[in-house]
Amino acid sequence: MTHSHGTCCQSKCETKVKLQPLGNRVLVQRLEEEEKLKGGILLPDSAKKKQEQATIIAVGTGKNDKEGNPIEMPVKVGDIILMEKYSGQEIKIDDEEFVILKADDIIAIVNK
Repeated sequence: MTHSHGTCCQSKCETKVKLQPLGNRVLVQRLEEEEKLKGGILLPDSAKKKQEQATIIAVGTGKNDKEGNPIEMPVKVGDIILMEKYSGQEIKIDDEEFVILKADDIIAIVNK
């Protein structure tokens, strides 16, 4: 899928997002959590905890250091990240849920 800024993400990303984060913010989509427990018990949505892994959908331009030089963003579109559980601003676009968060709220990049 191609986003407005011309980069591609993984094939799992099917939504055409018309949103470009500003500054050092990123747009992510939480990864789906396994809905069944080992014993085959199905959990209702209200019982599931917030997923802390997400896929980067769009990346802002980054911020500048004290001298005005750009600081490169630590992530790129398609990266899988670990994020603070309740960080960012949840938004809904075309019935899909996303989170806009600051790059500082990213805990780690999950290596494939």
